[in-house]
Amino acid sequence: MAELASRAQGYSQAELQLATRNRGMPLEALRYDLTPTGMHYQLVHFDIPEVDPSSAWVLHIGGNVRRPMDVTVDDLRTRPAQTVPVTMECAGNGRALLEPRAISQPWLVEAVGTAEWTGTPLAAILEDAGLDDDVVELVFTGADRGLQGGVEQDYQRSLTVTEAMRPEVLLAYEMNGRPLEPQHGFPLRLLVPGWYGMASVKWLTSIDAVTEPFEGYQQADAYRFQTSDDDPGEPVTRIRVRALMIPPGIPDFVTRSRLVDAGPTRLRGRAWSGTAEVARVEVGVDGNWADAELEPPVGGFAWRGWHYPWDAEPGEHVLTCRATDVDGETQPIEPPWNVQGMANNRIHQVAVTVR
Repeated sequence: MAELASRAQGYSQAELQLATRNRGMPLEALRYDLTPTGMHYQLVHFDIPEVDPSSAWVLHIGGNVRRPMDVTVDDLRTRPAQTVPVTMECAGNGRALLEPRAISQPWLVEAVGTAEWTGTPLAAILEDAGLDDDVVELVFTGADRGLQGGVEQDYQRSLTVTEAMRPEVLLAYEMNGRPLEPQHGFPLRLLVPGWYGMASVKWLTSIDAVTEPFEGYQQADAYRFQTSDDDPGEPVTRIRVRALMIPPGIPDFVTRSRLVDAGPTRLRGRAWSGTAEVARVEVGVDGNWADAELEPPVGGFAWRGWHYPWDAEPGEHVLTCRATDVDGETQPIEPPWNVQGMANNRIHQVAVTVR
């Protein structure tokens, strides 16, 4: 528990304020194929916008298009709909486990969830609008506005035309069979399966086709892999392979360390990747690794369960798990450090006392 204590030292009131505004998924919720909406992680950069449900929300599609469009959610509901389970993870997940840590939302490993999203494919909307031949990116603007990095801004991100035209990219208006909750982007958000959550812009107000790469703050400054403050870094995009374990037994209230009864114990968890299918999950007991049994994926862009039988012997133990995808990417024991604390997919460790 010494490591836990050392990492907890020096958290500022600002970080505490961020942590109380942004909710992580309790790890016991890994038992659900689909994360209940109230347990799904959320991250809100600025304020949750005030949206009158009785008013007509309009999405503007413009910029370098031949047929600019204004559409409402009701208009979108008349179009062909898709419902897909998608695992979404914050790019900052694991930030608080890096040393030194970036001063931002202090996620441990809980910034993830899998929901069933319903919407209409973005590609068909863009085809109706008619992109000009020289368009290179689409810029997505949300209704949340604030100050970050000294820049006053609406939250904005872009995708290349190729990424935006992927058939699974949706304009989503439902989550788990109900209209979006305010904190999850009501009434309309972008859904970009396979990418970290920053790409799935919430409270979507406009889509603009542009002929030069977008250089807004959330694209050019934030969400970068930087080795130093002066390094422009590489952009964060797809979700790295990861496995998490449902902590076994019962917890200590403050430290969350686990107390487990001796004897046969079934360890369970979930694994996912935004780039390739998960091919293997290994479970470590005090550094000795063995393969877990994989369960069918929940969906093409959603996590899959795993389980492992453990004969728990009395004493202190450290349980770990790591995933490998079909491309051979494996979670590291210690990941490379980066300035913003992005995409830390180090192996998951759970300390247990077996009685």
